[in-house]
Amino acid sequence: MNLVMVVHGPEVFDAGDVERLIGLLSPQQVLVAGVMARTAAEESGLPVTCTDERPSVVLAALSGRTCLVNRGKTPESGQIFGELVAGRLGDGQGLVHVEASSRTVYCWNHADSVLAEEIAGLTGYALVPGTSIGARRNGVREIRGCLPGEAVFVNGIVIGTATEETVVLSGEGGTVRAVSGLEPKPHGLEKLLREGLPDLDAAWCKSGTVRTAPPRQGERTTRAGRIAVIDHCGHTLYQEIGEGVCGVLAVGDDTTAVCGHICSHAGIPVFGVVDGDADCIVEPGFAPGSVVVEVVRGRDDDLGRELAVTRDLNPLCWEEWVEETLRSLAGRVRVVVDRRGG
Repeated sequence: MNLVMVVHGPEVFDAGDVERLIGLLSPQQVLVAGVMARTAAEESGLPVTCTDERPSVVLAALSGRTCLVNRGKTPESGQIFGELVAGRLGDGQGLVHVEASSRTVYCWNHADSVLAEEIAGLTGYALVPGTSIGARRNGVREIRGCLPGEAVFVNGIVIGTATEETVVLSGEGGTVRAVSGLEPKPHGLEKLLREGLPDLDAAWCKSGTVRTAPPRQGERTTRAGRIAVIDHCGHTLYQEIGEGVCGVLAVGDDTTAVCGHICSHAGIPVFGVVDGDADCIVEPGFAPGSVVVEVVRGRDDDLGRELAVTRDLNPLCWEEWVEETLRSLAGRVRVVVDRRGG
């Protein structure tokens, strides 16, 4: 078929959709977009290439026959996601979107109808034409397809809980404000703004869990090397855990959970610093050698920054670093996860 599949999200791997579609469509290449999608892809062992870019960026750089493969948490959220990606591609580039949650092939914005028909015929999925909604006014962002009660993210940081199916955010006045549909988490908004006001038009926004499947255990990697610091930004983990990393210092409850989940398969231990405000966005799991401590007084932000500055993060033995760090924190934290014995 001479096709390039761009795959988004972990669920499409965990449910077996990617393996099935590779068998049916015989793509010449499968590109994976997204952090947890990369984790699920690596666990699957399928012949794919992982990227650090969002789907719209990957698709915009391709020519020829391409399609987006996704499995939304609901058929409605899957459709909304495809519409969003199609809208980001701009004029002149349509999108063939294979949505596994509803067994639908969407042909967005007058995309390659011949390709869409071929995919629908081979998969047995319904073929549906669609037109994406244009960009909304600057400084305002809608996050659609939310389920009330679930966490809402901006650039990987939980900023609150959805109260409606659509969350509306405003970036006017030098801050991020919830216009409607969100019960804000002030500490989350503070973390988000720490690096400056984000561009809401371009920000990565989502709601719900980042993965429903449990993590898989991989083989332990090197026990010596440098330590990567991930401070309330678990979505950047893959940019940091390159060669020579023997462990990760993760700051924040959800960041620790995400780092533990991803590093579990990679065999990299985590030293997590938390303060008990987790939003349960992913099932945690930790590689052997991992330790998670909860701050007795104060916030994980402050203690995490202190450790990043005062503790040596250059080539060293992970086990020794953990023991020395725990001794330095005596009376200030309590250990809540301890995998030092494997």
